[in-house]
Amino acid sequence: MRVAVVAGPDAGHAIPAIELCRRLADAGDDPILFTGERWLGTEIPGVTFALLKGLDPRPGDDDGDAGARLHARAAHIATELLPDLSALLPDLVVSDVITAGGGMAAERLGIPWVELSPHPLYLPSRGLPPIGSGLAPGRGIRGRARDALLRRMTARSIRQGDRERSAARLGIGLAEQDPGPAARLIATLPALEVPRPDWPANAHLVGPLLWEPTETVLTPPPGTGPLVMVAPSTATTGVVGMLDAVCTALDGTGMRVAATMLDGADGALPDWAVAGRGRQDLLLEQADVVVCGGGHGMLAKALSAGVPAVIVPGGGDQWELANRAARQGSAVVVRPLDSVAVLTAIETILSEKRFAAAARSAAATANRVEDPVGICREVAG
Repeated sequence: MRVAVVAGPDAGHAIPAIELCRRLADAGDDPILFTGERWLGTEIPGVTFALLKGLDPRPGDDDGDAGARLHARAAHIATELLPDLSALLPDLVVSDVITAGGGMAAERLGIPWVELSPHPLYLPSRGLPPIGSGLAPGRGIRGRARDALLRRMTARSIRQGDRERSAARLGIGLAEQDPGPAARLIATLPALEVPRPDWPANAHLVGPLLWEPTETVLTPPPGTGPLVMVAPSTATTGVVGMLDAVCTALDGTGMRVAATMLDGADGALPDWAVAGRGRQDLLLEQADVVVCGGGHGMLAKALSAGVPAVIVPGGGDQWELANRAARQGSAVVVRPLDSVAVLTAIETILSEKRFAAAARSAAATANRVEDPVGICREVAG
């Protein structure tokens, strides 16, 4: 089976797409990943990398307009992708949830396509508060009334997004109504998902798609003190200054710090701290607690390893994910970034065994997921 996978260059979206391609290749399929230039030098047996055209803003594009960035850019990417897909003639297209041009191009060519969500399902639900609020579903009459009010407050934005998507579709020769994908791959731990009364029949929990972009091993500082792993957010909306704040917080405590940085680290560190590009999975085997921004990739990786987290969320979906992990019992949320609050949160997690127990419980939910390769094959026929 030849599969075209489409994902933008942001690590939180490209890395899960790369891992899906790796699994497809291991299963004997032929995946081609269309993505940003930063990943084109990646070498994975059986996986072909190709440049996804149309990612750069065009003259007149307003990247401050989220709707235009998501829908109009998707239509442009679809147009740029059409010649490559026509030449490739894949059996299936897998399109990242925010790189929607892949699905549009597949629809233009009559190729079945699947949507990849590298995080929980973020579609609106009649049984949940708006995604991004960080709120647990309301209980009782007052709780349900609160959620209904919040949904009404966001309904206008949702309708505006639907209109923008329809206009973008019409502009490239598609029907106004979006039929959606044949299937949705929800690549998260079941522990980070929430029950909803309107779960789509075509949505499948497949577990986190985790891949290490380096083989470098980062050696923790010597000593016997607790090891705190720091993983600053790779998202543009992430909190800055996290490593400095953690080092300030832990000075004189006897704890050790190891920080993984996708693009390396700058500046001097104390002798009880190291930072650099290194494999996170191996470091998690030694870590007692993780301090991170709450991006799905790092949070899912930590919980999959059974390691509790101090989460300092930034923008995007980080607030939502941080609160889900806190309600599950495996995390403490600190907002805004503050050294004293970070120290208190770390000490709380280390002193109360319930956090590590909850993280191990979250890891155990990984046995309740489906095989994404099997779903792709079923859709492709």
